[in-house]
Amino acid sequence: MDCENCGNYIYDEDYDEYVCQANMDEDEYMAMLTNERFICPYQISNDEYKIVRKQL
Repeated sequence: MDCENCGNYIYDEDYDEYVCQANMDEDEYMAMLTNERFICPYQISNDEYKIVRKQL
């Protein structure tokens, strides 16, 4: 899982750190923390050029 490249991974000034803003339930969050092969269903590409490449 690559949270650093996800659109849901934002900087929170209150906590002074990056956090995931995806709305996960407790089971999904625990699976993410304990399973290194967890595939996040909320992954959003931060690639601004992804749409442009599809148009070419």
